Amino acid sequence: MIELVIEQRRRNLGGSIEVGRVLPFAKRRMVGPFIFFDHIGPVDIPRGVDRSADVRPHPHIGLSTVTYLFAGEIMHRDSLAYEQAIRPEEVNWMTAGRGITHSEWLERARAQGDRIHGFQAWVALPSEVEETEPSFSHHSGSGLPQWTESGVIGHLIAGSAYGLTAGAQTHSPLFYAHLDLAPGASTEIPGGHSERAIYIASGGLEVDGRRFDAGQMLVVDGSASHVTATEQSTVMLLGGEPVGRRYVYWNFVSSSQERLAQAAADWKAGRMKLPDADNAEFIPLPDEPAPPAPPMS
Repeated sequence: MIELVIEQRRRNLGGSIEVGRVLPFAKRRMVGPFIFFDHIGPVDIPRGVDRSADVRPHPHIGLSTVTYLFAGEIMHRDSLAYEQAIRPEEVNWMTAGRGITHSEWLERARAQGDRIHGFQAWVALPSEVEETEPSFSHHSGSGLPQWTESGVIGHLIAGSAYGLTAGAQTHSPLFYAHLDLAPGASTEIPGGHSERAIYIASGGLEVDGRRFDAGQMLVVDGSASHVTATEQSTVMLLGGEPVGRRYVYWNFVSSSQERLAQAAADWKAGRMKLPDADNAEFIPLPDEPAPPAPPMS
Protein backbone atom coordinates (compact mmCIF):
# COMPACT_ATOMS: atom_id res chain seq x y z
CA MET A 1 0.00 0.00 0.00
CA ILE A 2 1.17 3.53 -0.77
CA GLU A 3 1.39 5.70 2.35
CA LEU A 4 2.36 8.98 0.70
CA VAL A 5 3.21 10.46 -2.71
CA ILE A 6 5.85 13.21 -2.66
CA GLU A 7 6.21 15.46 -5.69
CA GLN A 8 9.67 16.83 -6.39
CA ARG A 9 9.99 20.60 -5.91
CA ARG A 10 12.29 22.37 -8.36
CA ARG A 11 15.10 24.37 -6.78
CA ASN A 12 17.81 26.46 -8.44
CA LEU A 13 21.13 26.03 -6.64
CA GLY A 14 22.66 28.98 -8.44
CA GLY A 15 24.32 29.21 -11.83
CA SER A 16 23.21 26.48 -14.22
CA ILE A 17 22.20 23.76 -11.76
CA GLU A 18 18.59 22.98 -10.94
CA VAL A 19 17.46 20.08 -8.78
CA GLY A 20 14.24 18.35 -7.87
CA ARG A 21 14.12 18.41 -4.05
CA VAL A 22 12.23 15.38 -2.68
CA LEU A 23 13.40 14.89 0.92
CA PRO A 24 12.97 16.35 3.44
CA PHE A 25 9.23 16.95 2.95
CA ALA A 26 6.84 18.60 5.38
CA LYS A 27 4.80 15.42 5.83
CA ARG A 28 7.76 13.04 5.65
CA ARG A 29 11.16 14.18 6.85
CA MET A 30 12.98 10.87 6.36
CA VAL A 31 12.72 7.41 4.79
CA GLY A 32 14.75 5.07 6.97
CA PRO A 33 18.03 6.96 7.49
CA PHE A 34 17.64 8.95 4.23
CA ILE A 35 17.09 12.57 5.26
CA PHE A 36 17.86 14.38 2.00
CA PHE A 37 17.22 13.39 -1.62
CA ASP A 38 17.89 15.64 -4.63
CA HIS A 39 17.38 14.77 -8.30
CA ILE A 40 20.13 16.73 -10.10
CA GLY A 41 19.23 17.91 -13.62
CA PRO A 42 19.21 16.68 -16.26
CA VAL A 43 20.90 19.84 -17.43
CA ASP A 44 23.21 20.66 -20.32
CA ILE A 45 26.23 22.70 -19.21
CA PRO A 46 27.89 24.74 -21.96
CA ARG A 47 31.64 24.78 -22.48
CA GLY A 48 33.23 27.66 -20.59
CA VAL A 49 30.47 27.89 -17.98
CA ASP A 50 31.40 30.33 -15.21
CA ARG A 51 32.20 29.25 -11.67
CA SER A 52 28.73 30.07 -10.36
CA ALA A 53 27.81 26.54 -11.45
CA ASP A 54 30.35 25.00 -9.05
CA VAL A 55 29.64 24.17 -5.42
CA ARG A 56 32.37 25.91 -3.40
CA PRO A 57 33.77 24.37 -0.19
CA HIS A 58 31.12 23.86 2.48
CA PRO A 59 30.84 21.77 5.69
CA HIS A 60 28.84 18.78 6.91
CA ILE A 61 28.40 16.94 10.21
CA GLY A 62 26.37 13.91 11.31
CA LEU A 63 25.68 12.35 7.91
CA SER A 64 27.01 10.53 4.88
CA THR A 65 26.62 12.13 1.46
CA VAL A 66 25.96 9.74 -1.44
CA THR A 67 26.48 11.03 -4.98
CA TYR A 68 25.46 8.90 -7.98
CA LEU A 69 25.30 9.99 -11.62
CA PHE A 70 23.53 8.82 -14.77
CA ALA A 71 25.48 11.29 -16.93
CA GLY A 72 28.31 13.79 -16.66
CA GLU A 73 31.23 14.26 -14.30
CA ILE A 74 31.66 16.11 -11.00
CA MET A 75 35.05 16.64 -9.32
CA HIS A 76 35.07 16.12 -5.55
CA ARG A 77 37.74 17.57 -3.23
CA ASP A 78 37.62 17.38 0.56
CA SER A 79 39.44 18.30 3.75
CA LEU A 80 40.86 14.78 4.06
CA ALA A 81 42.84 15.50 0.85
CA TYR A 82 40.74 13.21 -1.37
CA GLU A 83 40.30 14.35 -4.97
CA GLN A 84 38.01 12.13 -6.99
CA ALA A 85 36.00 12.58 -10.18
CA ILE A 86 32.62 10.88 -10.06
CA ARG A 87 31.27 9.50 -13.34
CA PRO A 88 28.12 7.58 -14.35
CA GLU A 89 27.32 4.45 -12.34
CA GLU A 90 29.94 5.23 -9.70
CA VAL A 91 29.45 6.27 -6.08
CA ASN A 92 31.17 8.86 -3.94
CA TRP A 93 30.36 8.03 -0.31
CA MET A 94 31.56 10.66 2.15
CA THR A 95 30.92 10.25 5.88
CA ALA A 96 31.08 13.60 7.65
CA GLY A 97 30.90 12.35 11.24
CA ARG A 98 32.29 15.05 13.55
CA GLY A 99 33.00 17.30 10.56
CA ILE A 100 34.27 17.49 6.99
CA THR A 101 34.35 20.08 4.21
CA HIS A 102 34.25 19.48 0.46
CA SER A 103 33.69 21.10 -2.92
CA GLU A 104 32.06 19.89 -6.14
CA TRP A 105 33.35 21.32 -9.41
CA LEU A 106 32.15 21.00 -13.00
CA GLU A 107 35.65 20.96 -14.48
CA ARG A 108 34.91 18.72 -17.47
CA ALA A 109 31.86 20.80 -18.34
CA ARG A 110 33.95 23.97 -18.22
CA ALA A 111 36.54 22.45 -20.55
CA GLN A 112 34.27 20.79 -23.11
CA GLY A 113 30.60 21.05 -22.12
CA ASP A 114 28.68 18.28 -20.37
CA ARG A 115 25.26 16.93 -19.47
CA ILE A 116 24.76 16.44 -15.72
CA HIS A 117 22.12 14.06 -14.42
CA GLY A 118 22.05 12.15 -11.16
CA PHE A 119 21.27 12.18 -7.46
CA GLN A 120 22.66 13.31 -4.17
CA ALA A 121 21.31 11.80 -0.96
CA TRP A 122 22.17 12.33 2.69
CA VAL A 123 22.08 9.39 5.08
CA ALA A 124 21.79 10.37 8.76
CA LEU A 125 24.22 8.58 11.05
CA PRO A 126 23.03 6.64 14.12
CA SER A 127 23.49 8.52 17.38
CA GLU A 128 26.42 6.37 18.53
CA VAL A 129 28.51 7.27 15.44
CA GLU A 130 27.40 10.84 14.74
CA GLU A 131 30.82 12.04 15.95
CA THR A 132 32.86 9.37 14.19
CA GLU A 133 36.02 10.29 12.31
CA PRO A 134 35.22 11.59 8.80
CA SER A 135 35.99 9.35 5.83
CA PHE A 136 35.63 9.12 2.05
CA SER A 137 35.36 6.19 -0.36
CA HIS A 138 34.74 5.79 -4.08
CA HIS A 139 33.05 2.72 -5.57
CA SER A 140 32.67 1.36 -9.08
CA GLY A 141 32.73 -2.02 -10.80
CA SER A 142 32.42 -4.86 -8.28
CA GLY A 143 31.72 -2.31 -5.53
CA LEU A 144 28.34 -1.67 -7.19
CA PRO A 145 26.84 -5.09 -7.95
CA GLN A 146 24.72 -5.30 -11.13
CA TRP A 147 22.18 -7.81 -12.35
CA THR A 148 19.85 -8.35 -15.32
CA GLU A 149 16.57 -10.24 -15.15
CA SER A 150 13.34 -10.21 -17.16
CA GLY A 151 13.62 -6.70 -18.57
CA VAL A 152 15.23 -5.20 -15.46
CA ILE A 153 18.81 -3.94 -15.23
CA GLY A 154 19.73 -3.30 -11.61
CA HIS A 155 22.61 -1.47 -9.90
CA LEU A 156 22.99 -1.72 -6.13
CA ILE A 157 24.38 1.61 -4.92
CA ALA A 158 24.59 0.97 -1.19
CA GLY A 159 23.51 -1.47 1.49
CA SER A 160 22.03 -4.92 0.90
CA ALA A 161 19.16 -6.01 -1.36
CA TYR A 162 18.33 -8.68 -3.93
CA GLY A 163 20.82 -11.03 -2.26
CA LEU A 164 23.69 -8.60 -2.92
CA THR A 165 25.77 -6.15 -0.85
CA ALA A 166 27.40 -2.98 -2.19
CA GLY A 167 30.91 -1.89 -1.33
CA ALA A 168 30.30 1.31 0.64
CA GLN A 169 30.52 1.01 4.43
CA THR A 170 27.16 1.92 5.91
CA HIS A 171 26.42 2.58 9.58
CA SER A 172 22.83 1.33 9.77
CA PRO A 173 20.65 -1.17 7.83
CA LEU A 174 19.62 0.31 4.46
CA PHE A 175 19.36 -0.26 0.72
CA TYR A 176 19.71 2.07 -2.26
CA ALA A 177 19.37 0.87 -5.85
CA HIS A 178 19.06 2.15 -9.43
CA LEU A 179 16.85 0.10 -11.77
CA ASP A 180 16.13 0.45 -15.49
CA LEU A 181 12.90 -1.28 -16.50
CA ALA A 182 11.68 -2.17 -19.98
CA PRO A 183 7.99 -1.53 -20.76
CA GLY A 184 5.88 -4.10 -18.89
CA ALA A 185 8.77 -5.33 -16.72
CA SER A 186 8.07 -5.94 -13.03
CA THR A 187 10.45 -5.98 -10.08
CA GLU A 188 10.34 -6.64 -6.38
CA ILE A 189 10.57 -3.85 -3.83
CA PRO A 190 13.19 -5.07 -1.33
CA GLY A 191 11.59 -6.18 1.94
CA GLY A 192 12.95 -6.60 5.43
CA HIS A 193 13.08 -2.88 6.24
CA SER A 194 10.70 -0.71 8.25
CA GLU A 195 10.62 2.15 5.71
CA ARG A 196 10.85 2.04 1.92
CA ALA A 197 10.31 4.37 -1.02
CA ILE A 198 10.42 4.42 -4.83
CA TYR A 199 11.45 7.49 -6.80
CA ILE A 200 10.58 7.61 -10.52
CA ALA A 201 13.42 9.34 -12.35
CA SER A 202 11.87 8.82 -15.80
CA GLY A 203 8.98 6.92 -17.36
CA GLY A 204 6.08 5.64 -15.31
CA LEU A 205 5.09 2.85 -12.92
CA GLU A 206 2.01 0.98 -11.87
CA VAL A 207 1.85 0.21 -8.14
CA ASP A 208 -1.23 -1.21 -6.37
CA GLY A 209 -3.24 -0.67 -9.55
CA ARG A 210 -2.40 3.05 -9.75
CA ARG A 211 -0.28 4.89 -12.33
CA PHE A 212 2.56 7.19 -11.24
CA ASP A 213 4.91 9.38 -13.24
CA ALA A 214 8.41 10.83 -13.28
CA GLY A 215 9.27 13.18 -10.42
CA GLN A 216 7.20 11.34 -7.82
CA MET A 217 8.44 9.49 -4.74
CA LEU A 218 6.14 6.76 -3.45
CA VAL A 219 6.52 5.92 0.23
CA VAL A 220 5.19 2.38 0.68
CA ASP A 221 4.29 0.17 3.62
CA GLY A 222 5.21 -3.46 4.19
CA SER A 223 2.43 -4.84 2.00
CA ALA A 224 3.74 -3.30 -1.23
CA SER A 225 5.94 -5.86 -2.97
CA HIS A 226 6.18 -5.16 -6.72
CA VAL A 227 6.21 -2.36 -9.27
CA THR A 228 5.52 -2.62 -13.03
CA ALA A 229 6.85 -0.24 -15.68
CA THR A 230 4.18 1.24 -17.95
CA GLU A 231 6.95 2.42 -20.33
CA GLN A 232 10.74 2.46 -20.42
CA SER A 233 11.54 3.69 -16.91
CA THR A 234 14.36 4.47 -14.51
CA VAL A 235 13.67 4.28 -10.78
CA MET A 236 15.57 4.63 -7.52
CA LEU A 237 14.63 2.36 -4.62
CA LEU A 238 15.67 3.29 -1.10
CA GLY A 239 14.90 2.56 2.51
CA GLY A 240 16.11 1.16 5.78
CA GLU A 241 15.68 1.39 9.51
CA PRO A 242 14.94 4.71 11.24
CA VAL A 243 17.78 6.22 13.26
CA GLY A 244 15.61 8.49 15.43
CA ARG A 245 14.72 12.15 15.33
CA ARG A 246 17.16 14.40 13.49
CA TYR A 247 17.48 18.18 13.26
CA VAL A 248 18.77 19.87 10.11
CA TYR A 249 20.37 23.28 9.80
CA TRP A 250 21.88 24.18 6.43
CA ASN A 251 24.36 21.34 5.66
CA PHE A 252 24.42 20.00 9.21
CA VAL A 253 22.43 17.03 10.60
CA SER A 254 22.34 16.02 14.26
CA SER A 255 20.21 14.49 16.99
CA SER A 256 21.13 17.57 19.05
CA GLN A 257 20.13 21.18 18.33
CA GLU A 258 23.06 22.29 20.50
CA ARG A 259 25.45 20.38 18.25
CA LEU A 260 24.02 22.16 15.19
CA ALA A 261 24.64 25.50 16.88
CA GLN A 262 28.22 24.53 17.64
CA ALA A 263 28.84 23.44 14.05
CA ALA A 264 27.42 26.73 12.76
CA ALA A 265 29.66 28.67 15.13
CA ASP A 266 32.71 26.62 14.13
CA TRP A 267 32.12 27.29 10.42
CA LYS A 268 31.50 30.99 10.94
CA ALA A 269 34.68 31.30 13.01
CA GLY A 270 36.81 29.43 10.45
CA ARG A 271 37.51 26.47 12.72
CA MET A 272 36.71 23.82 10.05
CA LYS A 273 39.56 22.95 7.70
CA LEU A 274 39.04 23.60 3.99
CA PRO A 275 40.27 21.24 1.23
CA ASP A 276 43.96 21.92 0.63
CA ALA A 277 43.43 21.96 -3.14
CA ASP A 278 40.43 24.31 -2.92
CA ASN A 279 40.84 26.74 -0.04
CA ALA A 280 40.67 30.15 -1.73
CA GLU A 281 36.96 30.67 -1.06
CA PHE A 282 34.00 28.97 0.59
CA ILE A 283 30.23 29.19 1.04
CA PRO A 284 29.42 31.41 4.03
CA LEU A 285 26.94 30.50 6.72
CA PRO A 286 23.45 31.39 5.42
CA ASP A 287 21.80 34.58 6.53
CA GLU A 288 18.95 32.86 8.33
CA PRO A 289 18.02 32.13 11.95
CA ALA A 290 20.70 29.96 13.57
CA PRO A 291 19.90 26.96 15.76
CA PRO A 292 19.84 27.48 19.53
CA ALA A 293 23.21 28.27 21.06
CA PRO A 294 24.84 25.54 23.15
CA PRO A 295 24.39 25.95 26.91
CA MET A 296 27.09 27.73 28.89
CA SER A 297 29.51 25.35 30.55
